[in-house]
Amino acid sequence: MKPTPNVLCPIDFSDGSRGALRYASAIAEHLHGGLTIATVNDPLLSDAADMSAGAGYLADLASREMQRFFHETFAGRPPALAHVKFEVAEGKPAPEILAVASRAAADLIVMASQGAPGVRKLFFGSTAERVLRETTVPVVVTPLGDAGPGRPDDVRKAVRHVLVPVDLTGAMTDQVRVAGGIAEALGATLLLVHVVEPVRSALPGYRPRANVDAERRHRAERALHGLVEAQPASVKAEALVAFGEPAEEIPKVAADRNAGLIVMGLQASPLLGPHMGSVTFRVLCLARVLVLALPPPPTPAA
Repeated sequence: MKPTPNVLCPIDFSDGSRGALRYASAIAEHLHGGLTIATVNDPLLSDAADMSAGAGYLADLASREMQRFFHETFAGRPPALAHVKFEVAEGKPAPEILAVASRAAADLIVMASQGAPGVRKLFFGSTAERVLRETTVPVVVTPLGDAGPGRPDDVRKAVRHVLVPVDLTGAMTDQVRVAGGIAEALGATLLLVHVVEPVRSALPGYRPRANVDAERRHRAERALHGLVEAQPASVKAEALVAFGEPAEEIPKVAADRNAGLIVMGLQASPLLGPHMGSVTFRVLCLARVLVLALPPPPTPAA
C-alpha cells in the first residue's frame, strides 16, 4: 500500500504555473499527501551556462529559484503537506515531466494550460497537450488567468458544479464515478451532460425523419435519468441534454451552469495507448475552468 499520495506540479515560473501550484498544494493538502515541484531546463542553455559559470550552475540556480517561487506563492501561510520536493530536469519539457511523474510515483499532475510568454501555443499550451497525449496518470489542467485558491477551502467555493460529459456508450463508468466522488467531497452538484449531435449523411437525397432529433433527445434524457438515479444518496446529481457539437456545447454548458470543473476521459488505442481525443483537446482550448483528464484504466495482462 502506498503510504501517501503524491501530486506533481511542473512550473515555468509564469503566473499561470503559480496558479497551478496553488491548486496542486490545495489538492495535496486535502489528500494529506506530498507535493513534488519540477522544472525543466533547456539543454542548450545548460551547456552555455556550464561553459560560462561552471558545471551544474543552471541546475543549482533553477533549484534555488523553485524554492523561492514556492515560498513567495505561499507567503504567510505554509501549506500543511506530508513533504515538498523539488526536481530539476533537463531536456524536452513534456517527456521530462512524464519521467519525473514516474520517478516520483505521482498520483496526479497539476499544470497550467499555457506557459510563459514565448513558449505558448494558440489557446492551449503545447507542453500540456503533449503531456496529456502520453500520460498514464490523471492530469488537472488549470485555465489561463486563474490565480488559484488562496486557501484549500477556496476550491470548495469555486467548484459548485462538477460537469462530466456522458456519451451513453457504457464506457463512462470511471469518469462518472470520479466526478461523483469529487462532487461529494466538495459539496458540489454533479452535472451529467450529454450532447446530441446533428445527424449528417453523405448519401445524396437521404434526409432523416423530421422527429428523429426529438427521439434521440428523449432517449438521452431517459439514459441520463437512470445515471442520476444510480448515484449515491450523498451525491446531488442533475442531468442536462444539449444539442450541437460536443466540443463547443460542453464549454458553453460549463459557463452557463457555473461549473468550476470538467471531468473528461482520455481515449485509448491498442496501438498508441492513451491519447487525447479531438473533443477533449477542443474543450481544453475553449473551456475557461479546471479540467481533469482521466487516462483509461490499464489493460489487464493476458
